[in-house]
Amino acid sequence: MEKTKIAIIGAGPAGIGVAVEVKEEGLVPAVIVEKAGHACDTIVKFYRAGKRVDAVYQKVEVVPQGRLSFATESKEEFLARMASLISGYALDIRYGQECHKILVKEDSFLISSSGGLDLEANIVVAAIGIFGRPVRPSYAIPREIRDKVHFSLPREMPVDKDVLVVGGGDSAAEAACFLSRENRVTLSYRRPDFFRINETNFCTLNGYCCEGRVQTKMSSDIEAVEAENDRIRVLFKNDSPMNFDLLFYFLGGSSPQVFLENAGVKFIGKRPQTDEFGETNIPRFFLAGDLALDKGSIMGAFLSAHLVKQGIVSRYRQLVTA
Repeated sequence: MEKTKIAIIGAGPAGIGVAVEVKEEGLVPAVIVEKAGHACDTIVKFYRAGKRVDAVYQKVEVVPQGRLSFATESKEEFLARMASLISGYALDIRYGQECHKILVKEDSFLISSSGGLDLEANIVVAAIGIFGRPVRPSYAIPREIRDKVHFSLPREMPVDKDVLVVGGGDSAAEAACFLSRENRVTLSYRRPDFFRINETNFCTLNGYCCEGRVQTKMSSDIEAVEAENDRIRVLFKNDSPMNFDLLFYFLGGSSPQVFLENAGVKFIGKRPQTDEFGETNIPRFFLAGDLALDKGSIMGAFLSAHLVKQGIVSRYRQLVTA
């Protein structure tokens, strides 16, 4: 079994941020365990080409405190930035290794991965995020229409389709505007008003709606979906059914709560119990990024990485000094 002082689960902005922070502090290098074959998998998979990566998320501006920061830029620019950090700091990332179990021992953690990597670490930082697991609706998706139901944008733009986008956040707004270039788009949201969309996306969406390119269906609660003549029939609780060719859900991400609870991490409601440094009830077990934040953002992920490093330095420096 390979041994390391610091193991980081996840090579997204938070995980990379922690690795950079500990290197800058002069601590021992960390080993990053990443399930995908590349870094920043959520951005690679769920951001279309040219999409903005926002520094300000849901109107909350995070003041930089650590080593990492950025201004709003495109997907490609942000990924290039992260690739430069990985190569510049010679970060040790083990790709294709999905961590499926963390066993807590007296003085260490045993980390098992699906790719065959087994690690023993003195300190663990879970930075796996939530958006890799999109929230699915509570009702069933019939087998006959599953090829028409999506949880991210397609690689190729559909053309001349009746499309329903479901959700009320930035991803839903951006998807509706993007898809409306070649399709007839309706945006369904269960609340009467948008409140989670940033100002830029709200203005863009409002313009598309005024031009008739996107139709909005507010206070619309979907009860079920079913197949009808090679189309999707959407049943609303308080309105007439509608038929669509394609259905896109952007309902946010789900927290890997069961995975963390199996390792012994305590939760208060749906939030893991952490202190100001992101340390859980288990000594030397830290959370970074979305897992440690009420509202996740990349700048927040960088900040949480800085706080995790501070916690490691102030409490466990003797374990991780090079």
